[in-house]
Amino acid sequence: MTAATPILPAEPASDTLSERAAALIERDIVAGVLAPGSRLGIVELAQRYEIGPTPVREGLSRLVSRGLIVGIGQRGFRVAEVSRDDLVDITRMRTVVEKEALRLAMQSGGDTWEAGIIAALHQMRRYIERMESEFREGAADFDRLHKAFHTALLSACGSRRLLAAHSDLYDQAYRYRRVMMRSFDDGNGFIREHEALADLVLARDAAAAAARLEAHLRSTIAIVYPEPKRGSGK
Repeated sequence: MTAATPILPAEPASDTLSERAAALIERDIVAGVLAPGSRLGIVELAQRYEIGPTPVREGLSRLVSRGLIVGIGQRGFRVAEVSRDDLVDITRMRTVVEKEALRLAMQSGGDTWEAGIIAALHQMRRYIERMESEFREGAADFDRLHKAFHTALLSACGSRRLLAAHSDLYDQAYRYRRVMMRSFDDGNGFIREHEALADLVLARDAAAAAARLEAHLRSTIAIVYPEPKRGSGK
């Protein structure tokens, strides 16, 4: 009898590698590790993430459509710049998308949807209680829980495109919070704001919930780009 030929593990598909490259680059952009406006060299990124140049290039192309990076012709890619006007535009689009998704979710959502909102809020609350003074933007666990809560509100909308747009716009807006602010003065106030939003949604008060959501989304602009105080001379 001849020895059986060993079965070698299959090479990872290019698609899988490009998705991994996109995920790693996105993580570092949103975290501020790759600074706004910085050049994204294919060779350097391939070495950084230990992924081949071709999947890295494909991953970068995926992120162009998500608004996190920009192509610069034949010269490659750069991390998208930040500006108040850009954040205002992101917030405008996010408000349109999320208000419609929330309206649909409140029409269609059932007990499972409501339980998901309550669970997401509970997990975020308990995390902040545990972290106390260490509660801050940029912590991976907090980022995940915060996005999960906002996604839970919309999850019963019945539109995968609305949910995909929400996810992309959330990440674009959240990049501003992570890059430009690192801490909160009041974790309890943060939770109260989210509890008030959840209460209106669960009560199916469509008009009040939509207004509260819009104000909540716009608050990021005021947090990241606060208006100068009158008489400050600035």
